Amino acid sequence: MTLHIGLLLFPRVQQLDMTGPYDVFASMPDVKVHLVAKTGEPVKSSAGMILTPDATYADCPALDVLCVPGGSGVGDLMEDEATFAFLRKQAASARYVTSVCTGSLVLGAAGLLRGKRATTHWAYHELLAELGAIPVHGRVVRDGNACLPAAASRRGSISR
Repeated sequence: MTLHIGLLLFPRVQQLDMTGPYDVFASMPDVKVHLVAKTGEPVKSSAGMILTPDATYADCPALDVLCVPGGSGVGDLMEDEATFAFLRKQAASARYVTSVCTGSLVLGAAGLLRGKRATTHWAYHELLAELGAIPVHGRVVRDGNACLPAAASRRGSISR
């Protein structure tokens, strides 16, 4: 049975936060990776790379793994009800709900981290509590079906 993995695309996504996981997921056998965006229009990353979604919120299949990358466009997503509705719908049946770096803030704003341990980029860590999460320092935090890696700081790692 094919495993469906969805990576969220949005304007000013941090390209590496999306393409790093994509490369790993796409190399696995029996996996279909979907680049999902609100519309089918190409999306410009934070560094200007053009990324083309192959699924929209409306036509995305049920995902086994949902991954929200970070990036400077996260701020706009944190007020986007259509994105929240998509994430909630997919998270309801996904085996794993994940994020990279500040992507966890989007999951928190969608209400998906309430009462769950979570982490994010060190500069935004204090926002997790405001979003209902239990902030913890760690490179990767797992709580239920949520798996949330933090970004490395300029000093090399997140301090514990």
